[in-house]
Amino acid sequence: MEITSREYKRAVVVRVLGRVDANSAKQFEDTLDIYMKAGHTNLVLEMDATDYISSAGVRAMITAHKNLKPRGGAVIIAQPSERVKEVLHMAGMDAIFPIHPDTVSAIGSV
Repeated sequence: MEITSREYKRAVVVRVLGRVDANSAKQFEDTLDIYMKAGHTNLVLEMDATDYISSAGVRAMITAHKNLKPRGGAVIIAQPSERVKEVLHMAGMDAIFPIHPDTVSAIGSV
C-alpha cells in the first residue's frame, strides 16, 4: 500500500494505492490520525487505485468518522474502485460514508 496526500482549504485528499489489508491497515489508520490531530476535519479518501480493503481498513475509516463527526467533519470517499464499492456496500458502510464519482465533487461537498 502507498499513501499520498494533498491539502486543500476545506479538505485533505488522501490517495490510497494498493491493498488496505491486515498488514497495512495500521499505516492507513495512523495516516488518518495524523491529519485529524493536525486539526483537519474533512478527509477525502481517493480510492480509485485501491485494489482491496479489509475489515481492518473499514474499521480505520469508521474510527476516523467517529472522531470527525462531533467536530462537524466527515470522511468522504472519492472515485472508489469497484472492489471498494462492493466491500462498503456489503458492510453497509455506503450509508455512512458519502461516495462521489470524482475528487472535485467530493471536495465540493464539504
